[in-house]
Amino acid sequence: MEVDPAKGQEVDYTIKPEATTPAVDTSDWPLLLKNYNRLLVRTGHFTPIPVGCTPLKRDLKSFISSGVINLDKPANPSSHEVVAWVKRMLRIEKTGHSGTLDPKVTGCLIVCLDRATRLVKSQQGAGKEYVCVIRLHDKLPGGEAQLARALETLTGALFQRPPLISAVKRQLRIRTIHESKLFEFDNDRHLGVFWVSCEAGTYIRTLCVHLGLLLGVGAHMQELRRVRSGAMDERVGMVTLHDVLDAQWMQDNTRDESMLRKIIHPLESLLTTYKRIVVKDSAVNAVCYGAKLMIPGLLRYEAGIEVHEEVVLMTTKGEAIALGIAQMSTVDLTSCDHGVVARVKRCVMERDLYPRRWGLGPVALEKKKMKSDGKLDKYGRPNEATPAKWNAEYTDFTAPLENGTAQAPKQINAPAAADEEQAQAGSTIKTPQEPQASPPNEEGPSKKRKRHEGETTEERAERKRRKKEKKEQRKSKKEDSDDASD
Repeated sequence: MEVDPAKGQEVDYTIKPEATTPAVDTSDWPLLLKNYNRLLVRTGHFTPIPVGCTPLKRDLKSFISSGVINLDKPANPSSHEVVAWVKRMLRIEKTGHSGTLDPKVTGCLIVCLDRATRLVKSQQGAGKEYVCVIRLHDKLPGGEAQLARALETLTGALFQRPPLISAVKRQLRIRTIHESKLFEFDNDRHLGVFWVSCEAGTYIRTLCVHLGLLLGVGAHMQELRRVRSGAMDERVGMVTLHDVLDAQWMQDNTRDESMLRKIIHPLESLLTTYKRIVVKDSAVNAVCYGAKLMIPGLLRYEAGIEVHEEVVLMTTKGEAIALGIAQMSTVDLTSCDHGVVARVKRCVMERDLYPRRWGLGPVALEKKKMKSDGKLDKYGRPNEATPAKWNAEYTDFTAPLENGTAQAPKQINAPAAADEEQAQAGSTIKTPQEPQASPPNEEGPSKKRKRHEGETTEERAERKRRKKEKKEQRKSKKEDSDDASD
């Protein structure tokens, strides 16, 4: 103990044990893990599964197939040509882009590769920013101030009809201009430069014509460049077609993948603006198969989530699983102990990257055992050997409903009802040469419909796998026979 001379009080200069630990600073963590410590915690308990990895540390093949390129589109080639060239350079199966640019327009074109093409729709609907050079057809009496006023007038919801040469149907539609700024104006040369932030699908060419009509002198678009598309802009990570070609050449000839990793960004970089929901490792694969995320699979969530808002479901390693529609608000997630958190809108992650963790409960295991013993049919439905206790206690939630009642009990009595009908039919006099014709619209299609009815997800996947193997075997046999004939 020492005495503070200023205050005359005794001060104890020792470090004392505390019950709390300091929070980890995650402000500089990459992509979806940024500010992870600020997410609201539902539970901290989960079993980590040693599969998957952070997006920046994927192996090169996975990195490319789940990547996006912020490409600086050159003038003259169309957007589709540019995307096809990138596909040929990187030797991948699929490519897509974030919104068509006219051939003469340059600037930001987000090219999605392989698995990232699943995010193309969300990026095509994202906001865009442009810098435009407008040419007026005469001098303005009011000069720069008059053009600035006209630009400010054309803000908000506007009617537009696409130009004569366009990629969409020419019909009147409404598009929103969020903001615009006049950068420069030369009244003698009749040229102006302005910046505009607008909704996807806005034609700046049409906006320039409307500006000319509003000013009373006429105008047209001289030059256009897109400076932002969705989550990416021209200031960070923009590359040219030559950069892509050089990076692939470096990988092919020197085995140096650093340049490829520099020009390609993980698909998670497009999802940083969405609100996040963190999913337990054991629930990831179920979500990949289309299951709704329930409360037991929830780890953390963002503040301010509203019902029916679009959110991103992510793993504890920062990988994007899917885009989803929230079924609960943040308040509900805090207070509820059961229910659906979100339903999947577009799944991004490949299936079976994480192991399956469903069907391991006591009822599911008992059902599997009964199927192997022949007490249930191969689809898990009751048959003649099913114990009465199972029929009384088990509720089949997957059975189709009719007038609010489940169809499963009817399937048990179906054979008995059929035998009774046959007995009644046998008592009547009927010639064997004239079999009773079945109604064509009842028997045939219903049989086809009920062929795979009631099968589980695993059985459907197994059936498709067998079908694919048979198809490949037939194909290989055909190729072998062709080679032999040659």
